[in-house]
Amino acid sequence: MTDNPQQQNQPPTIWVDADACPNLIKAILFRAAERTGIELILMANQTLQTPPFPNIKSIQVNQGFDVADNEIVRRLRAGDLVITADIPLADEVLTKGGLALNPRGEMYSTSTIKAKLNMRDFMDTMRSSGIHSGGPAQLSDVDKRKFANALDSYLAKAL
Repeated sequence: MTDNPQQQNQPPTIWVDADACPNLIKAILFRAAERTGIELILMANQTLQTPPFPNIKSIQVNQGFDVADNEIVRRLRAGDLVITADIPLADEVLTKGGLALNPRGEMYSTSTIKAKLNMRDFMDTMRSSGIHSGGPAQLSDVDKRKFANALDSYLAKAL
């Protein structure tokens, strides 16, 4: 919580870890922001095109490891939503009182994030030892529906 009453009553913001966010997910987010008026901010280390609505913005940060992630965490307020597939970022968001949703429609939770971090670290160790596990499956229509439903559920509660 903040001591500033104006910030306490401020509607939440949706932050997007946009460098790796699929374009189909961005399109769903753009439509939701247009429909609801919620502030949507895409954070990336490259220039991004956004629709011409005052509540949809992109912020370009410097190149570098976790620069966009760190900027999202720095600006995040409790109750804001972050769209990311980055598990360490999701952990930081949850620690700061935000919510995190991955592009496949899974809302990260404090009860499962540590196990996800451990699995991620294990897979990194396996890859660095030369074992190739392949990447994540391509985003499916089911994933897109799950994402849209989870986003709608968040918006219904937040607004």
